[in-house]
Amino acid sequence: MGQFITGVATRIFIVSLPTLASALHTDILAISWALIVYQLAGISLSVVFGRLGDIHGRYWIYGLGFAIMTVSSLACGLAPNAFVLILFRLVQGLGAAMISSATRVLAMEAMPQGSEGRANGYMTMGFHSGLLLGPPLGGLVIDLVSWRWIFFLLVPMGLAGVVLTLMRAQRRTTTAGRALSIDYLGATLLITLTVLLTLLLDRRSAQTLGAGRAGIMALVFAATLVGFLAHERRAVSPVVNLALFRIRMFTFSILSLLLIATTISVLSFLMPFYIQDVLHFSPSFMGLIFLAAPVFTICLATVSGQLTDRIGPRAPASIGVLSTMAAFAIGLFLRVDSHWLLPTIMMALVGVGSGFFNTPNQAAIIGSVPREYRGFATGMVQTVFGISALLGISLGGVLLTLAFRYFSGVADATPSAADPRAFVSAMNVIYLACLVLMLVALGASFMRGGTRIEAASSS
Repeated sequence: MGQFITGVATRIFIVSLPTLASALHTDILAISWALIVYQLAGISLSVVFGRLGDIHGRYWIYGLGFAIMTVSSLACGLAPNAFVLILFRLVQGLGAAMISSATRVLAMEAMPQGSEGRANGYMTMGFHSGLLLGPPLGGLVIDLVSWRWIFFLLVPMGLAGVVLTLMRAQRRTTTAGRALSIDYLGATLLITLTVLLTLLLDRRSAQTLGAGRAGIMALVFAATLVGFLAHERRAVSPVVNLALFRIRMFTFSILSLLLIATTISVLSFLMPFYIQDVLHFSPSFMGLIFLAAPVFTICLATVSGQLTDRIGPRAPASIGVLSTMAAFAIGLFLRVDSHWLLPTIMMALVGVGSGFFNTPNQAAIIGSVPREYRGFATGMVQTVFGISALLGISLGGVLLTLAFRYFSGVADATPSAADPRAFVSAMNVIYLACLVLMLVALGASFMRGGTRIEAASSS
């Protein structure tokens, strides 16, 4: 339920942006802040809530996350203007961060020892089911009822989550009562870092801030990062225990996740322009093509989870990386008149890659750290996913601009499908760059180790 509701909430909002801008009498740039603040909350708070769950118990954070998601969804549906909507979308993102920081850990702890892969397989399936149903469900609700119901629909899901969490919490003990303090300064610095990084990477935020302010923010980010690392080394109970990065499986799994999620974000950013503006297919047909990825991910998530439990995470995760590499290899051969089957096969291969990669990789990240840091590790997964999505869009935009200007021969040209040959040639170059990054991800996947997942010692 937790993974499903966060998946739906992530995607159902995107399809409503034009409708919301019109209904609330604002422009698309202003309403996009309702998307930005939701992302900000997830990226900046997941690690903090994960660590709080490690120290004080996960059930109260998990249940409170459902409650906040329920109330904020109702408030978003009743919002009279864009400002109120943005405010409660921030609160909704806070609730989603609380849920995400605990979901996978609770699933792993609810299943027998040695079932880490299977538990994460169910979680991957739940989240991608929400991603799959979110856009068509949102479009249907907007057409048949009102945009307000895309938020009202989340209310019964949230209430169900609160009830189920309370029922389960009565039968489980928590980690509450430990003599550990919260690293408030470290948490504040971490939140500041992730907010600054998000604003720097997000194109809409960068446009709003301007080049001068973005430069100042980059300097502030660098100074804050130095201060954060220095503080965490001295803290008695750090929010980010830097010693965890000495764990081989944890570190290389984080690295491979960062690389593969970034390249998939690049693909997701470029593909709609290619399908709609170059191949001239309708948005609805493009939506059908994009269904290939989540369908394969959902079908293969539990399969890769079972493989992980039997043979360890290295083999299934590496199969996922190779499948994604095959998708980018096909992208090298896209032309202005390619058949629609080529982008469809690319999306299918990405789905196969995610199905094989995500489950063992997340199981390796969470299962390899000491048990008292599993919430932190889960928060790291959410934070890396969020940063990778923004990094992929930023990287894709920069590379597309540079390559398009080279192929078009116009020094200050803006990438556009009006010059389809230059646009597609630029895409081919970007996919080649993604292939190089994927080679590094493949190396990291192999370097993580191939034995069964075992929690490291606290010492």
